[in-house]
Amino acid sequence: MDDRVAAAAAETPRCFHCGLPADAAVRESARVAGAERVFCCNGCKSVCQAIHAAGLEGFYRRTPEGEILGPPPEPPKQLALYDLDEVQEEFVDGLGETREINLLVEGIHCAACVWLIENGLAAMPGVEEARVNLTGRRLRLKWDNRRLKLSRVLRRLAEIGYAAVPFDPDAAEGSLKRENRALLYRMAFAGFGMMNLMWISIALYAGADQGEFRDLFHWIGFVIATPVLLYSGWPFYRGAWLGLRRLRLGMDLPIAIGASITYLYSLYVTVSGSGHVYWDTVVNFMFVILVGRYLEAISKRQAVSSTQRLLDLQPKVATVLRDGEEAVVPIRAVVQDDEILVRPGETIPADGVVVEGLSQVDEAMLTGESTPVARGQGDAVCAGTLNGAGVLRVRVSGVLRDSALGRIIRLVEDAQASKSPIQCMADRIVPWFVAVTLLLATLTFFWWLRQDVETALTAATAVLIITCPCAFGLATPMAIAVATGLGARQGILVKDGAVLEALSGIGHYVFDKTGTVTEGRPRVTRIRDAGGVWLSAHGVEALDAGRRRRLQQLAALERLSEHPLGRAVTDLADEAGLPAGRLQVSDVEVVPGQGIAGCVDGSQVVIGNADWLRRFGVALASWPDGSAEEASGKDLAAESLAGDLGGTLVHAAVDGVEVMQLLAADRLRADAAEVVRQLRADGLRVTLLTGDRQTAAERIAAQLGDVDLIAEVLPEDKDRVIAGLQAGGQRVAMIGDGVNDAPALVRADVGIAVGSGTDVSIASADLVLMSDELTRVGDAGRLARRTLRTIRQNIGLSVVYNIIMVPLAMGAMITPLVAAISMPLSSLAVIGNSARIRGLFRSGR
Repeated sequence: MDDRVAAAAAETPRCFHCGLPADAAVRESARVAGAERVFCCNGCKSVCQAIHAAGLEGFYRRTPEGEILGPPPEPPKQLALYDLDEVQEEFVDGLGETREINLLVEGIHCAACVWLIENGLAAMPGVEEARVNLTGRRLRLKWDNRRLKLSRVLRRLAEIGYAAVPFDPDAAEGSLKRENRALLYRMAFAGFGMMNLMWISIALYAGADQGEFRDLFHWIGFVIATPVLLYSGWPFYRGAWLGLRRLRLGMDLPIAIGASITYLYSLYVTVSGSGHVYWDTVVNFMFVILVGRYLEAISKRQAVSSTQRLLDLQPKVATVLRDGEEAVVPIRAVVQDDEILVRPGETIPADGVVVEGLSQVDEAMLTGESTPVARGQGDAVCAGTLNGAGVLRVRVSGVLRDSALGRIIRLVEDAQASKSPIQCMADRIVPWFVAVTLLLATLTFFWWLRQDVETALTAATAVLIITCPCAFGLATPMAIAVATGLGARQGILVKDGAVLEALSGIGHYVFDKTGTVTEGRPRVTRIRDAGGVWLSAHGVEALDAGRRRRLQQLAALERLSEHPLGRAVTDLADEAGLPAGRLQVSDVEVVPGQGIAGCVDGSQVVIGNADWLRRFGVALASWPDGSAEEASGKDLAAESLAGDLGGTLVHAAVDGVEVMQLLAADRLRADAAEVVRQLRADGLRVTLLTGDRQTAAERIAAQLGDVDLIAEVLPEDKDRVIAGLQAGGQRVAMIGDGVNDAPALVRADVGIAVGSGTDVSIASADLVLMSDELTRVGDAGRLARRTLRTIRQNIGLSVVYNIIMVPLAMGAMITPLVAAISMPLSSLAVIGNSARIRGLFRSGR
């Protein structure tokens, strides 16, 4: 009866797509690729036809016939709902023309699935990027929403056999916990078998292998070892098999071969009745390997758990004020413009602006600074920061993915998922490493076969087990994961793992001046008009009506400028209580680096440098022109400009006549000279890049210390300066904060944006400093150098381990059990060495 059932099953054709038996009752058939194909259901037939119609039949070449993929999973219901902006705002990055999303994809089994998804989506008009993470089963999708809707992408995935839903970090964390729990169960099962076999082994070693109980003990060992090998060893066999089917020699292959050889030899001895069995070695080996894998999984999870720790910073609920009533709601129910109440000691749940209250806020998670900062009405606060002793009423400006915390989490995730050049090299080495391992094991077997079979088997098995390519595979990603997580906690956000490798080799740091080495908020310190007398800007409220009127006109025009000098003029007018916003402004013309002109209440107003005024036919007054040193002269001899940097002279004309000059000056950041000292102490070159005149720039450079100077550079020429330095063979890092720094940040080998920078400069940079502390530049460089050094150490540890242990195994001086104990040590050493990066900032900076 059983034979007939088995024969019938053998005759049942298998589905061409998924490999499952195609029952006659529901069987489908279709002509595909020039032949009649059989399918187990209509779903598999449709998927197969869609794959061939799209020209993606290479999927079946990468997935050898016979592999059971399983039927296509059910696609999400009501896909059209995913096209609604109010739905997408929960999980999509940006709701503009170009959008990005992380999807959790069900049905991914192997590299062939990755190839199919990436190529299948790349062929769709509107898809700009599709990148699959095999281990995490995650798809990072970037698409043009004008040309393609998200529901169409999800439907396309369903057509080729995959169901996708928005990625949920909590669900992913739960999945990781389940995998670790399953590993723990397999380890416990192997441990149970090991303890039972221990008693049998003791009896055999005590002499029972010569008596009447010998065969009984051998068969009991077989009964215990077999389920342990099949259940506890399944992950290794599955990994080895999938690797072979992808024509890739994986890390599980030597383990699977070693365990199988030992098991089969012991089975041969048990059946034949001659020789020594190694059932205890099989079970002990499985237990020890699984202990190592479990410890490795726990260590990796702890080392790279920075993303989850960041997620834990955001509260799950918030106190919302609606219609005068307090209501505690889930954080996902909070929307923009809601008002939330943050009590003392609570974590701020969303980005927003304080509308009422005063408190000290701990922003360490954002900037890395442990000193709380004062936040009151009108100040911005960020999700994840900790409120102090005051009560704050906050109007929400960004929630969840749109918050600063959400952006930090995405940057850390992207950096940890990326591959640096050195990691790509290590990935290429691993298959060859495994191939060499198999070759050495084969040579070892035949060498010792001249002596006896048992020695040959144990020596070859020890070689297979003790060689560990795992450390090569972990050397780079572990170090990068720890470094990016540490950087995030210190306010240093790395956008890509390759940035750390690039930054470690930088020899030349170029700093933009305004807003980077200076505070970026110049103020007007002196003003003068046709009388030629310099007046302190601190007494501007005492100016006569005529001067106040002219200053009001200048401020009305400068309100339309984003230039720091323009803000200095408007700040001065605000301090004087001049309502510049009431004046009518039209016909505005702005040229970056030159000035601004326009019509203010019927008068032609021109503000800028001397060349800008001459362009409009203004006859300049015979006043000193240029730097603060030139403008100060005898008129300012009585009052020192101590503390002011080399200021900039701003000319102002009304109706073709120069009517006022303003002396605006910025202050050097308190730590600007210190970061220069740190970088120079490390043997690095530092250059100050500025559009200021030479004399003013030299004064700033003198205060910074040992720096090179490139002055009088127009905004559009900054990237050409960087390109020129690179053409000279230098590896350059550019540090800036403004819109006009963006091209230079992109041009540099590494672009670094400071925390006060614009969205454009931050988007253009490779690395973002969340605080305004310039010493973080030095910290970032130290972190990069430590990371690369750690990667090299990790690779060195693996090489040294194998150089020492492999010859011992080949010389039959190590048993398979000792090899199993030793094998995880190299991986654990790599993990432990990578974790040492965390101590970089513990001793202070």
